[in-house]
Order: sequence, then C-alpha cells, then structure tokens
Amino acid sequence: MTEPARPTSSADDYPSQSAVSVGLSGRCPRCGQGRLFDGFLTTAPRCRACGLDYDFADSGDGPAVFIMMIVGFLIVGAALVVELKFEPPIWVHMIIWLPLTAIVALALLRPMKGLMIALQYVNKAREGRIDP
Repeated sequence: MTEPARPTSSADDYPSQSAVSVGLSGRCPRCGQGRLFDGFLTTAPRCRACGLDYDFADSGDGPAVFIMMIVGFLIVGAALVVELKFEPPIWVHMIIWLPLTAIVALALLRPMKGLMIALQYVNKAREGRIDP
C-alpha cells in the first residue's frame, strides 16, 4: 500500500518566523522572504518565494482602529503640551498637527496591516463558524 502524497510545501517545511518582525517589514509570514504587499496596501495574491496563498489575509479595520488610538494619543498629548507651554494661535496648531497626524497615520498603516496578517497566519485565525 502506498502512502498518500504529502503537499510539497507546508508550514512544517519552513522555520518559525516572528510574526512581529515579518509583519512590520511586510514579508511573508511563512517563509519571511517574499513580499506581502503588491501596492501600498494591496495584498499580493501569493508569496513569490514559497507560494503561500494570501486568501486567508483579511485584516479588516483592525489596523485603522489601532492607528487611530495610537496617533490620537500621541498627537493630542503633544498638542496639549504645546498649548499649555506656548499658547500659540489656533492656525499654528493646524499647521503643525494636521499634516503630522496624516503623515504618522499613513506611515503606520502598512506595517500595522502586515502585523495583523502575520498574526492571523501564526495563530491560524479563521472566520468563526457555528457547528450544527
């Protein structure tokens, strides 16, 4: 009797990757080599290095929620410190904080999305199902 064919590449064939390091760098969560993104936020269809299909990747609104909390905390805190120390006019606040908010939020968006996808892979997260 012959053994059933084993898949050519599985998670067991690759060394364990740190979800944080591969996620923040935008690399494949299985092999750590291939790119996770095709565009700024567009997930590639599969890893070019190991062939992992990225259909499981659905970060949803998670990265945006975390970024709003992080950036909001940092920017509002900094704006309060500047207001209490220097009392600048409102236009100075707008010139400083509006662009800084946009820049920091956009800079964090891709790494946070990569981190969420890598954590989904490592924890084998799937959509919830109710068993009958």
